[in-house]
Amino acid sequence: MKTSLEALIKPVIAIAKSAATDILTIYNSSYDIEKKDDQTPLTTADIAAHKNIVEGLKALTPNIPILSEESSSIPFETRSSWNQYWLVDPLDGTREFIKRNGEFTVNIALIENNLPVLGVIYVPVTDVYYYACEGNNAFKCEKNGNPQEMHALKTANEKIIVAGSRSHRDTSLENFLQNIGEHELISMGSSLKSCLVAEGRVDIYPRLGPTSEWDTAAAQCIVEQAGGFLTTVDGEQLKYNTKDSLLNPHFLVFADEKIPWKTFL
Repeated sequence: MKTSLEALIKPVIAIAKSAATDILTIYNSSYDIEKKDDQTPLTTADIAAHKNIVEGLKALTPNIPILSEESSSIPFETRSSWNQYWLVDPLDGTREFIKRNGEFTVNIALIENNLPVLGVIYVPVTDVYYYACEGNNAFKCEKNGNPQEMHALKTANEKIIVAGSRSHRDTSLENFLQNIGEHELISMGSSLKSCLVAEGRVDIYPRLGPTSEWDTAAAQCIVEQAGGFLTTVDGEQLKYNTKDSLLNPHFLVFADEKIPWKTFL
């Protein structure tokens, strides 16, 4: 399977880049903002990217089903039979998109047997992308550059560096930071926080609030192939499509497994 996963990387990056182009066209113009049933924002960029990615993935792998944030009404009785499927967040960080701070991404993951085996994260504003597939390490590619292999920090910094959400900060995170003691906090939007762990730039990203499965899948593959971990607060590897709800439990993204991170909760 490794060879076929590797063969999918370049076309999936191309699909993500095409969606990113659509997103930027709307980002640099006026656009409509709606509210979903859960009161999270939805823009015309989310919809355009969704349509672009679904069209591209159907052409690439016609027999692999697709679950996107914008098609999340597919019932569990249908998707529970999927051993392999694409899991997509067409625009991760819609709030950051609306704020125009550039910290939003396109996330595409391939799930096999409830775990992500391929992940691509594309950053439209900077033209930077991250990718990984099972057994083949993790890479970052800067604009006009060559892919560079990434490695998570295997020994934590003496002064712990923490990635935190720019738009979702609550008392749970504040307590975590207080329990760690002296630290440095880097606030950032979308799946870029997990990418900071994969790059070796931060020690941990604790997410102690609500997220959905499409928010984490691509990042989990990239982090794990970089030598890091994305686990529940109880230390279990995060799994996908195992229940009716598509909400994730609280989770931790970290590099140094020798540190008992859950004791800081």
